[in-house]
Amino acid sequence: MSLTSDWPLPVDGVRFFVPDFIVTLFTGNVLCKDLYPLRFGYYPKAVGHNMQRNEHHDDHLLIYCIDGEADLMVEGRHHRVRKGSLVLLPKDSLHSYAANDDNPWTIFWIHFEGELSQAYLDNLNYSFETPIIPLGVLPRLVSGFESLLAISASGFGQKVYIHIANHLKQLLTYIAIQIPKVKAGESKSLNLDEIHGIMQHHIHEHLDLDSLAEKANLSKYYFSKKYKELTGRSPIQHFIHLKMEHACYLLDVSTQHVNQIARELGYDDAYYFSRLFKKVIGMSPTEYKKVRYR
Repeated sequence: MSLTSDWPLPVDGVRFFVPDFIVTLFTGNVLCKDLYPLRFGYYPKAVGHNMQRNEHHDDHLLIYCIDGEADLMVEGRHHRVRKGSLVLLPKDSLHSYAANDDNPWTIFWIHFEGELSQAYLDNLNYSFETPIIPLGVLPRLVSGFESLLAISASGFGQKVYIHIANHLKQLLTYIAIQIPKVKAGESKSLNLDEIHGIMQHHIHEHLDLDSLAEKANLSKYYFSKKYKELTGRSPIQHFIHLKMEHACYLLDVSTQHVNQIARELGYDDAYYFSRLFKKVIGMSPTEYKKVRYR
């Protein structure tokens, strides 16, 4: 079995080793023997984190850097890992890595194996020459890794681990969908996951086209044109739809007055908010509340 770094785990870090009896379950169960994790975790601001593997190890390793930097050597080639980098290290790759001293990386990582693990790796179009894929920090992918860690806290039941193994399949197949976007240059021009993450983060505020374009590092005209090509609606229309969907949620779960909900979503004018709500939802907030209680 390949070594896992014995770097001291920080307070907010997570390092999970799959017990041997669960690995045996994985290898013998048709629902998960194709692909399953052996070890996985999360290292925030991993100061001093390093590993050197001079011999071929017996599992694959995936690292997703969401902040900071590190130096990586694969088969004698040097690479710089930066924020948003996905690192793929198959079992037959000699490699070493070390977190940057001044700006250490923050990473999610998974060691995995399985009868079809190489096929999943091939689906990611891995090569020794390009072991790093600049995906960017994708909110959905970050959430996927966080979900994997959350599932692992559910206990050692067989069904839990079958779920973990299949969650790993979802992660790898989702990543495979994102890679062509990177290679085609789409992710550098407009990353929809990142833009939608920004919208969700600012859902209680005012966010105009200039601000969104600036966050995407694009001109306002190109940002709006590209967004509409990809989604069929303007970015501001989508942001308003998100706000109205959240307004429906607040009307469903709380007893707040329409004026309060309007202010919570960044609208000082409750009448204007009600007009937007009716345009998007098809009825006024007051009518929506009445329908909800029928």
